[in-house]
Amino acid sequence: MLPYSSISEKKQLILSGKLDLIQNINFFLNKIEENKNLNSFLFVNPRILEEAQQLLEKVNGGLKPGSLFGAVIAIKDVISVEGMPMTCGSKILEDFHPVYDATVISKLREEHALIMGKLNCDEFAMGSSNENSAYGNVLNPVDQSRVPGGSSGGSAAAVAADLCDVALGSDTGGSIRQPAAFCGVYGIKPTYSRVSRYGLTAFASSFDSIGPLAKNHEDCALVLGVISGYDAKDSTSTDSEVPVSIGKKTDNPNFRIGLPKEYFGEGLNSEIRDSIQNLVKKLKDSGNIVEEVSLPNTHLTIAAYYVLTTAEAASNLSRYDGVRFGKRSNEDKSLGNLYAGTRSKGFGKEVKGRIMLGNYVLSGGYYDAYFNKAQKVRRLIKSDFSVIFKDYDLILTPVTPELPFKFGEMSDDPLSMYLGDIYTTSVNLAGLPAISIPAGKSKEGLPLAVQFIAPEFEENKLFRIADILQKL
Repeated sequence: MLPYSSISEKKQLILSGKLDLIQNINFFLNKIEENKNLNSFLFVNPRILEEAQQLLEKVNGGLKPGSLFGAVIAIKDVISVEGMPMTCGSKILEDFHPVYDATVISKLREEHALIMGKLNCDEFAMGSSNENSAYGNVLNPVDQSRVPGGSSGGSAAAVAADLCDVALGSDTGGSIRQPAAFCGVYGIKPTYSRVSRYGLTAFASSFDSIGPLAKNHEDCALVLGVISGYDAKDSTSTDSEVPVSIGKKTDNPNFRIGLPKEYFGEGLNSEIRDSIQNLVKKLKDSGNIVEEVSLPNTHLTIAAYYVLTTAEAASNLSRYDGVRFGKRSNEDKSLGNLYAGTRSKGFGKEVKGRIMLGNYVLSGGYYDAYFNKAQKVRRLIKSDFSVIFKDYDLILTPVTPELPFKFGEMSDDPLSMYLGDIYTTSVNLAGLPAISIPAGKSKEGLPLAVQFIAPEFEENKLFRIADILQKL
C-alpha cells in the first residue's frame, strides 16, 4: 500500500524525510516482479535506483526539486527513451535502441521524474485489446481473464496494479481512454498539438496524441502540464498554456453539459447506461445543466477514422523496409524480396491488414471515393462538435459500448472490435481533448467509466469536472 495519494503529496513526504525514495522504488520493483504474469513491462530500467540516488544527492546539495521530484513514471513502448529498447510491440523493432529522448521524456526528466521502464502495447499502437503485441497479451489486473484495453493496455495495467505512479500512453482513436476505462484509472487525451509528438513512433500523424494515465485527476493534470508546450522539433505543436483549475473556487462552478443522443442507442451495455443516468441525476442535483444534444454525423465516424488512419499508417510504416533500421530478412539479395521478406515476417497480422487497407484507399482509382471523401466527413464531424460547444461547456458520453471483454472474445470479429471505438474516435477526428473518469463497478466488479469531451485547449474543464465528480 502506497503511503500517498498523489505525486505532490509524495514529493512533500520525501522532502520532509517521511518517505524514503529508494524504499519506494524497491516497492515498485518488487511489485513488478510479483506481477510479471500481467506482462505489463517489456523493459525495466536497471539504473533507476542509481538515478534516484544521484537525484537525492543533488537535491540534498541545494538543487531545487522539480514539480515531479520522485515521481516514478513508466512509458508506453512507442515513445523514444535513450538507453532503453523501443519495440513498439513489434518483432520488426526487436533489437532497436533509440539514441535520443522524446521531447516528453526530456520534460519529465527536467522536472526530476524517474523513468521506470517501457510498457507493452498493441503493435504500433494498432488495437483495442492489447492482443496484438508481438510480446504477448497484457492481463487486466482487475480480472486477469479479461483484456486491459488497447493500445495502451500496458500503461493502464501498470497504473492499476501499483507498478508505477503514472504512465504515459498514446491515443490515436481512444488508446488512452479505453484502457483507462477497462482498468479503472484516469486517462486523458489532450488537444491535438498540445503535446509534442517528437520521439513518438507515428501511427497516424494527424491523430496521434501523448497523454498520462494515473489513479487520480490531479496527477494527470500535473504531468500534462509538464509535457505540454511548443517544441521546435514538432511543427504541429502549439504554445498554449494548460490552465489547471483543480479544487479552486470559480465564478461559475457549474457546467452546461451536452448528452449526445446518438451515443446512447442500441449496443450500449445496460450497466454502463444506468451508471451514466445515475451520474446525470447527481450532476443535475448539484446545479449543473445536462441536456440532450445531437452529433448527426456520428454514424460516419468509424468509417472515416479507419480510412484516414490506415492511409496515414501505410505511409508512416513504409520506412520499415529492412534497409534503414529494424530487422532485415536476408533470404534473398534482390531489393523487392528484401522488402517483402522483412515486412511480412516483421509485422503482425493487424498491422499488415491496416497497411493493405491504407494502400488501397490511397490508390489511384479509389483516392477520391475513399480518402478524399473521408477528409470531408472529418470536417463535418468537427463542425458537429463546434456547434454544440457554442452552447455547452462539456459533452458527456460512454467511453466504450461494452465492459472489459474476455481474451479471444472478439478476435474473430474485427468489425465488432473496431465498432468498440465508436465513442472515442470522433474525438481524435476533431482534435479535441477528452478524459476517461472511473465511475464505480459493475455487478461483476468490473470497472465502469465515463468520458467528458471539452473544446480545444480547454483541458481545465475536464479536470474541474473530474474534481466535481470526485466530491459527488
